[in-house]
Amino acid sequence: SDYQQLGYNLRVNLFQGGPLKSRSLMRDSYTLDVFEKAVIDPRHWHGRKISELGRWYEKYFLDLNVQKAMKEKYG
Repeated sequence: SDYQQLGYNLRVNLFQGGPLKSRSLMRDSYTLDVFEKAVIDPRHWHGRKISELGRWYEKYFLDLNVQKAMKEKYG
């Protein structure tokens, strides 16, 4: 009956979650020495450079941190 079919579907674990170990095509395609030799440049990541807006935000938050430190030190 429909009730038994519904109960069976609820008892079956349809969504078992993701794999315990994630796999990456890039990691599987290259040997480990490629990743060890890689230099991470924060200004040039994934083929993109930080835009002027990103630089503005860096300066803005640096300024906020300096103001906060000045308030803590001098009141």
